[in-house]
Amino acid sequence: MTSSPPVVRPGLPAVRHVPAHVSSAGPDAVELAASAGLTVDPWQADVLEGALGERADGKWAAFEVGVIASRQTGKGTILEVRTLAGLTLFGEQLIMWSAHETKTAFELFRRMEELISGSDELRKRVKRVSRANGDEGIEMTNGARLRFVARSKGSGRGFSGDLIILDEAYALSEEHTDALIPTQSARPNAQVWYTSSPPLDGASGGKLFDLRRRALAGDDDLAWFDWGPRGLTLDQVGESRDDGTPVLDLDDRALWYATNPAMPYRITEETVARERRALSPEGFARERLCVWPRRLETGSGIISMQQWSELADPPQSEDDRPEDVAFALVVNRDRTRSAIAYAGLRGDGLLQVGVSDWRPGTSWVVERLLQLRERWNPVGVAVHARSESLLLDLEKAGVTAPDNPDEPMRGDLAVPSAAADAAAYGLFVDAVRKQALRHADDAAVNVALQEARARPSAGGATWDDKSGEVAPLRALCQALWLWESRAHLVSGDFDPVEQIF
Repeated sequence: MTSSPPVVRPGLPAVRHVPAHVSSAGPDAVELAASAGLTVDPWQADVLEGALGERADGKWAAFEVGVIASRQTGKGTILEVRTLAGLTLFGEQLIMWSAHETKTAFELFRRMEELISGSDELRKRVKRVSRANGDEGIEMTNGARLRFVARSKGSGRGFSGDLIILDEAYALSEEHTDALIPTQSARPNAQVWYTSSPPLDGASGGKLFDLRRRALAGDDDLAWFDWGPRGLTLDQVGESRDDGTPVLDLDDRALWYATNPAMPYRITEETVARERRALSPEGFARERLCVWPRRLETGSGIISMQQWSELADPPQSEDDRPEDVAFALVVNRDRTRSAIAYAGLRGDGLLQVGVSDWRPGTSWVVERLLQLRERWNPVGVAVHARSESLLLDLEKAGVTAPDNPDEPMRGDLAVPSAAADAAAYGLFVDAVRKQALRHADDAAVNVALQEARARPSAGGATWDDKSGEVAPLRALCQALWLWESRAHLVSGDFDPVEQIF
């Protein structure tokens, strides 16, 4: 394999968006770092200059700053420079540096403490250092404070921060930012920094996906430096073009340099070559080449509303009725409403799905399931784990789980596991993409698909309850899963006596 020439590259990111500004405090921050013995690479200086751009009134042009680069490139050095400047040059009274784990926050604290103590000039400006577990921090003689916290729903509440650093932002949730960012409301010149490698998968890292979208749209409040290659996603690993060449060439050393600003300053070709041999293709693409996953959410195109509307076909005739049907019950997160959905195979060979009931509360559920079971003799009834409180009443009424899961009887109960819930999501998405189903155009499902996002679950994904009212959609998916799981196991002909939907 021929290596690319070891030339010094400018290290420009694939996506670089900087709000308009009249001056920058970046060079001052770099000069301060140099006086403390902290070496800054050209690409790091470029990030600092763009991120610390100032408007004519002296305030930061960017309220938010994002730096997305591969592992061990030197993102931490940029944060150290920014923090030193905030403590000594910018008059910031409180800097909050957060990480996704306590041990990571403690390690960051140790690095900053060693950096400051290693400089005679900076060491003289330190008033106090706190090493108490959970209260690590540094206070300067000018009153500026630096605190290190592990992120949680409540971390940062009660403080008023001028600078918030959200390190390892791939693990960031909206609950974390909801706790931290409002602490800046009363600060006259606040700033938030996000640093990370790309999200681990398409269902997590929603905050980073949203920030990247805003950067590409030219958001005036956001500075964004992203080395993830444009037009490439993790799901393309292993794919080939028509001429046989890989869509994402993991051995392209020009791509190595383009996605790693630390080459050749901190990372060598030899190191990257070793990682190429040691890591999985997907791991190498994400961790070293900064390749983003494709976002996994309906709002980003997993299921477009146009695609969904084209599959609308409410049952209207005998031929449209499923010969066999499965039901599923899901109670919503707040236990304020319950959904019962159905799935089955139509006479034309297409799957039919829909919601039979979406009503307030749970008091009506058992009676309604018994009615549906009696009239339709279904292949089974799935009850979502959140609805298990109703299982006892169902069992008392004679609806029980099969003694032998491999030989279920019609109408038996099934309680989908997390893995089954993820499988239900996958079956549904695949069936829609293949246009293998038709749906009853239920308003509750249509609304859910417009709002719902996905989250990781049991090695796959499932609908995220926090993104909207997803109970009808989840019930529909689980009915489809149960029909696919049970229909071939239940023998005998079935002829529904009437259409009740």
